[in-house]
Parts: sequence; C-alpha cells; structure tokens
Amino acid sequence: MFEARITELGLSIPAVPAPLAAYVPAVRTGNFVYTSGQLPFLDGELIATGLVHAEVDIDTAVLCARQSALNALAAIKTVVDSLDEIERIVKVVGFVASPHDFSQHPMIVNGASQLLGEVFGDAGKHARSAVGVSSLPMNAPVELEMVVALKVRD
Repeated sequence: MFEARITELGLSIPAVPAPLAAYVPAVRTGNFVYTSGQLPFLDGELIATGLVHAEVDIDTAVLCARQSALNALAAIKTVVDSLDEIERIVKVVGFVASPHDFSQHPMIVNGASQLLGEVFGDAGKHARSAVGVSSLPMNAPVELEMVVALKVRD
C-alpha cells in the first residue's frame, strides 16, 4: 500500500545513510519509531550545502527537505519489515540552516510534509516544528527527524 504508492510516485527508498557518530538511524519502542536527524543525502552525497537563502535557493532547500523525509523513511525501514506497518506519521521536526533574518522555515519543511501527504494520504497528516538554526552537521541546509506510529500487531 504505502510502499506501492512510493513506487507509483516514481520515488524509491534510498539506502540508509551511515550515522555520523555514536547513534542509530532509528529506534523502535512499542508501536512507535523515532528517527535520528536525517540529512539530504542522495547517492551518498549531500544535495546541497550552505545556508538557505544565502547559499542555497528555496527550491533546492525544499528538495532537500523531501530527500531528508525519504531518508527518514529509509531509517524507519531499519526497524520494521515494511513501511506498510505505519499507521500514521505523528510528528516531523525540521531544522533549516539559515541567516538570522530568514523566516520562511515552514515553507522549506513543507517539502517533507507534502511528500508524506503524497505517500500516506490522511495517515501522513502530522504535527510539525520548523526551526531555524545557524548551522547543521556537514554544512547541510536541512535536517529532519520523524516519529511514526505503527499498526498494532494482532
């Protein structure tokens, strides 16, 4: 269902980016999965680096948020057999590296929210925070973390 939808959209779940330090990509506890922060890696490289609106344009930053969401789904797959086990996306937290006077963080993180809506429909509607920060690991423009609820197993 959800995995088929990803394919229908012409997307794919990437390989999980290796952690940059002493943590795991995702942790499952009960019927919830929490992801670590995911950067916009595509084929092993960051899509862009730098501050949004200064060195990275808005459209590229939105693309980074979408890729970070796909990477978060890849992280979730490290602790579940299938994304079809997801009942709903509960929370998304997006961090946007930007100059102090940039205030369009929600627009950037919306790239991830829209992707999740396209894949999960109503189950993709989630609570969200979009936070501006002065820098992110590896000079990434966007970092994203997710909390998902899984279907209760019989």
